[in-house]
Amino acid sequence: MTRELSSSDAAPGSPTAPTRDGAPTTFASLDPRTGETLAEYPVATAPDVRAAVERARGAARWWDAQGFRGRRDWLLEFKRAIASDGDGLARVISAETGKPHDDALLEVMLAVEHLDWAARNAKKVLRPRRVPSGLVSANQSATLGYKPLGVVGVIGPWNYPVYTPMGSISYALAAGNAIVFKPSELTPGVGKWLEDKWNSLAPTQPVLQVITGLGATGADLCRAGVDKIAFTGSGPTARKVMAVCAETLTPLVAECGGKDAMLVAEDADLDKAVEFAAFGAFGNAGQTCAGVERIYVAEPVYRQFLDKFTAAVERVRPGGSDADTYGPMTLPRQADVVRNHIADALDRGARAVIGGIDSVHDRFVDPVILTDVPESSSAVCEETFGPTVVVNKVRDIEEGIERANATSYGLGASVFTSNRSRGKDIADRLRTGMVSVNSVLGFAGIPSLPFGGIGESGFGRIHGADGLREFSRPKSVTVQKFSAPLNLLTLERSARDMKISAWMLKARHGR
Repeated sequence: MTRELSSSDAAPGSPTAPTRDGAPTTFASLDPRTGETLAEYPVATAPDVRAAVERARGAARWWDAQGFRGRRDWLLEFKRAIASDGDGLARVISAETGKPHDDALLEVMLAVEHLDWAARNAKKVLRPRRVPSGLVSANQSATLGYKPLGVVGVIGPWNYPVYTPMGSISYALAAGNAIVFKPSELTPGVGKWLEDKWNSLAPTQPVLQVITGLGATGADLCRAGVDKIAFTGSGPTARKVMAVCAETLTPLVAECGGKDAMLVAEDADLDKAVEFAAFGAFGNAGQTCAGVERIYVAEPVYRQFLDKFTAAVERVRPGGSDADTYGPMTLPRQADVVRNHIADALDRGARAVIGGIDSVHDRFVDPVILTDVPESSSAVCEETFGPTVVVNKVRDIEEGIERANATSYGLGASVFTSNRSRGKDIADRLRTGMVSVNSVLGFAGIPSLPFGGIGESGFGRIHGADGLREFSRPKSVTVQKFSAPLNLLTLERSARDMKISAWMLKARHGR
């Protein structure tokens, strides 16, 4: 079986070199603002990928031997190297994704914060610790520790090409693993920048390697004998990744799409809600898996919220300069998805408050606000991943919760209310992996919080203690301190011991 896997589901620039058995040997990285070729990159073959994993296997042994303190020191040095040249990395991100420089630099800042936390907290989370033995096994000393998996393959996305994959890379490295990273074919330069920065510190230890290529390269990585795959991308592509991983029972953590909802209660601070709604819906041209795609506003404040939101979005300007609000569609064909969702909503009776079908251009999409959108519309049910947002009126927050949960996705959500206790209660009732109260994406910048979803949004977690354990294997060890008073682990159990055991069973658990 041959499947091609891609975190972008995209065809990159046209092949610019002779093909090998009908497949390209190189591909171009393009500036989505202009279509200009930025650089050429090799398409790694299956043997190339296997060789990278084999090199990583050797590096993983060296890396594991460094221990928690040694890895901490290396990773903090890596962090300093990235941060000291953060402006350079931001320029690469901006060129390959089209996002404004300030947005790219913010992405670098968040990634560095996670790297710092993972490096400093790995020992506390993963070191061996004593656990209770229980009454029946009181003669045993029990210890739980965590060991590195070995080599982790990371398949990264293009929308946040540093922040998102580093959420796997940082935590997997801190847990003691070596990394083979396949960046999206739309953002290979970002991956190579990170590899070069690591190599500037430890050129003889390929703990972080980058392989470039198209979808087939991702499939080759899944088959190359890695100990786990960390994937970020669409749900359909995740299914392909799972199918390939199933061939070798390679475990997988998958962070897929979202259709995140914002709930605005009747007592919300509307100015704050509007500010966060604009950021969540239109930041990065709406190309954010945990961004705001649906807004449910309680009827008493619906009109006031919509008027304020409209006024704020009228100041939003897309374009190709750093002064613009957001950049182009990094994946050009995503504009077709945006256009189709807008058309479906309007055909079903929705109203465009700002923009419409004509907002979708070749490279850029102007902001679009839709309201009165039927819940069965693709604009409500499917991930749009563009600068459009649905604002629908609900009777009250109870109906908002019901609608927010009526989706196959379950990544993030946000709630706005002046009553924080009420906000937490609403958050508990939302079927998502993460919720922010009175902010948007608040969870993304907190390294100690796990990041991930349920349902169509994927499974497993990155970030936080859960993220460190995601890339580790638990190891249980017992040491017998003295002989058990009741000798039950023998083929010659005595009638006395069994009689006492039967009495203990009833006395302890049967009442």
